[in-house]
Amino acid sequence: MTFSDPKELASRVGELRAQVLTAVGEVVVGLEPVTLQLLTALLAGGHALLEGVPGTAKTTLCRTFSQVLGIDYQRVQFTPDLLPTDVVGTQILDRQTSEFVLRKGPIFCQLMLADELNRAPARTQSALLEAMQEKQVTIEGNTLRLPRPFMVMATQNPIEQEGVYRLPEAQLDRFLFRIEVGYPAREHEVDMLDLHSNAIASPAAVSNAEEVTAIQDQIDSIYGSRELQEYIVDLIRRSREHRDLVLGGSPRAAIYLMKAARTHALLRGLPYLTHEDIQSVALPVLGHRLILQPEAEMEGRQVSDIVKELIQAVPVLKS
Repeated sequence: MTFSDPKELASRVGELRAQVLTAVGEVVVGLEPVTLQLLTALLAGGHALLEGVPGTAKTTLCRTFSQVLGIDYQRVQFTPDLLPTDVVGTQILDRQTSEFVLRKGPIFCQLMLADELNRAPARTQSALLEAMQEKQVTIEGNTLRLPRPFMVMATQNPIEQEGVYRLPEAQLDRFLFRIEVGYPAREHEVDMLDLHSNAIASPAAVSNAEEVTAIQDQIDSIYGSRELQEYIVDLIRRSREHRDLVLGGSPRAAIYLMKAARTHALLRGLPYLTHEDIQSVALPVLGHRLILQPEAEMEGRQVSDIVKELIQAVPVLKS
């Protein structure tokens, strides 16, 4: 499946946005902004880290999202005793043939939910690094490609301290978005109770893996001027110089910001990129990559404040 030009691509993606939000909203109430960010991450070919307290429908949202997109879904509950082979797979001995055969792990899917990722030790977390960056895994010296599209959605509880392992910067940097999942508004909670008073039917698929892959392959065809590319680089470079930050954005952050902005433009039905698209995705792209100085944290500073300051400080270049 291919699209003849960026206008046709933008038209279809804009239509897909409306279909996905409607279908997911029939099962999960009040999470339209989160759903939209998940769709942006998927179409951009990235991964998403969802942060929120238990009971905010993160797992239900991921399962419903995969059903609506028509892609294969697997869920892995990360625990302290989970081994890397439990995720990627291993070679096992077939007693009938006396030969080793490959037993693939749950990572061989199109959307994997790594539930409570920070409950697993660093050794198991690192099993995801190659898969997330290279879209492949290596088992006993054999490198195997993962199916397309491939996306990792991970969840973690940001306030839990007992029995959890902090995600290292190398792991966080593989996620395109960090998405905060908060409590729903009062009217949405009432709607949720009404929804769960009846049997909830599984939503119908509005797309499939072939279409999602075709969109991913043509994301880079969305026009972005040289001035907008310079604007992205200036934002990232300014973050490295900010006095309240220990660590600013990396070159990978600039690449991800460009991809996410292009996808954001498509979801608005536009075949070209604007500075508004860049600013709209700046926080979910940079929020988990910028590390505050301890003194700034003690003063109550938030990463979101820094991102706003960067947007205000860097001038928009006119083409």
